[in-house]
Amino acid sequence: MTVHFIGAGPGAADLITVRGQQLLARCAVCLYPGSLTPADLLAHCPPDARLVDTADLTLDEIVAELVGAHEAGADVARLCSGDPAVYSAVAEQMRRLDAAGVPYDVTPGVPAFAAAAATLKRELTVPTVGQSVILTRTQARSTAMPEGEDLATLGKSGATLALHLAVNRIEQVVAELLPHYGADCPAAVVAQASQPGETVLRGTLGDIAAQVREAGITRAAMILVGRVLAAENFPDSFLYSASRERSARGS
Repeated sequence: MTVHFIGAGPGAADLITVRGQQLLARCAVCLYPGSLTPADLLAHCPPDARLVDTADLTLDEIVAELVGAHEAGADVARLCSGDPAVYSAVAEQMRRLDAAGVPYDVTPGVPAFAAAAATLKRELTVPTVGQSVILTRTQARSTAMPEGEDLATLGKSGATLALHLAVNRIEQVVAELLPHYGADCPAAVVAQASQPGETVLRGTLGDIAAQVREAGITRAAMILVGRVLAAENFPDSFLYSASRERSARGS
């Protein structure tokens, strides 16, 4: 039997992948993050599936559920909000499953930063404006950031930033980025992207913190910072350029 780590997407039930939905439909056990998983998504599980909310479980308790289901001969769906590759805490679960000899696979999902960009109707890689996106977070009560990955250091690149788990420290984010991006740099906050309670704030580094506080946003939000958010006068991409050499059709 196999443990399936499945990216549940940013929140909307219909933003899970077809593969993820099909796996949910055949797994006898499903572990899910309660506060981040819509009921409509769990409706894809078999009617008699055992559903386990992991919101109040420790890592050891979660792994015990995974191993126990495997030993009982059941396939297990382990839902992860967004995409398992980013801030999903699957690495330590996989490490323990490896030690226990339990097989697993991973199905990607729509990450939160992509859902936020879609809501904003913005491409995050715009020709001559920005071609790099840094996914990062800030440190509060969470695990310490590695040396050299603080915002002041990352901000020196001038790249587009997508910040997870940072909206509660929006003033500190702004303070660390202002010297590198300037107060006029476009910034946006998207809370609960793709969900019924979605909230979108658009502004600059100079005013985004005040907007966040006025809106009362405290969780489940992405912060995006970069010139690409307001780019207009940029050249067309070379991808579809008429001057680009193309292979002969039908060859």
